[in-house]
Amino acid sequence: MKKPRALITGGAGFLGSHLCERFLADGYRVVCMDNLITGDLRNVERLFSDPDFQFHHQDVTEFIHVSGELDVVLHFASPASPIDYLELPIQTLKVGSLGTHKALGLAHAKGARFLLASTSECYGDPLIHPQTEDYWGNVNPVGPRGVYDEAKRFAEAMTMGYHRFHGVETRIVRIFNTYGPRMRLNDGRALPAFMSQALRGEDLTVFGDGSQTRSFCYVDDLIEGIWRLLHSDEVMPTNIGNPAEMTILQFAEKVRDLVGKGSKIVFRKLPQDDPRVRQPDIAKARNLFGWEPEVNLDEGLRRTLEYFRSNVEVSNESVRR
Repeated sequence: MKKPRALITGGAGFLGSHLCERFLADGYRVVCMDNLITGDLRNVERLFSDPDFQFHHQDVTEFIHVSGELDVVLHFASPASPIDYLELPIQTLKVGSLGTHKALGLAHAKGARFLLASTSECYGDPLIHPQTEDYWGNVNPVGPRGVYDEAKRFAEAMTMGYHRFHGVETRIVRIFNTYGPRMRLNDGRALPAFMSQALRGEDLTVFGDGSQTRSFCYVDDLIEGIWRLLHSDEVMPTNIGNPAEMTILQFAEKVRDLVGKGSKIVFRKLPQDDPRVRQPDIAKARNLFGWEPEVNLDEGLRRTLEYFRSNVEVSNESVRR
């Protein structure tokens, strides 16, 4: 029996590389596509020996060509952290618009099911809490974060356009804060920043007074949620994330205590449009396909620490050389 085939754009990134592994493990042939602006070949290098794995070094905003059949297209290509989309604003807008258009066009041509990686940033600085999928959001379209927020909102609209006009089978996942192995040390998001600083014995930098909240989902749980959503019949956006909410200050203290190097916590000015609260309502995912996170924060942080410890040590060694 012929194995199904999946294209994963952004496949050398944090989430994309975990998806490549999951699809290979579940009997798919996988085409991983990435231009490596924020992705890293080291995330998928062990997969190169698998005959069911292919890597295409391509920029999805310019063209997407994949010969042969495709059963699913998962569009995960995009800068995804504040540092990335503030440094790469045009690329972020292009991959959310042109890249999504091209990925959808390919899915349409191949008769493939399409899944868009959207984001909780579609809710902006929310005025309802927790956030449900029917909330339209509170987004500043011309603020510094708008390049990411609006790119993803446009991508959702484009996805629904292809579904309604062309009949493409589409799925949209709104991803909330996720962490785990293969996050970049200089990613700029809370966990990489805190863990890298703590491992180096540096001060942990908290923006604002640390009272803003986030909800952290371990990567394995997120991948399972995406897998179930893809294979469900749900067309409209679906939240996938961990509803266990905590303040950024509490999170910094937890990371500091886990690493155990006695780092101090220092406070810096809060960036413009930084969301005050972020918590997913996951009733839809729970009711539709029985998903909810299983890895608690303490266990997830322990798993992640081993990855960061080895990579911070390697990074420090390269600096000494």
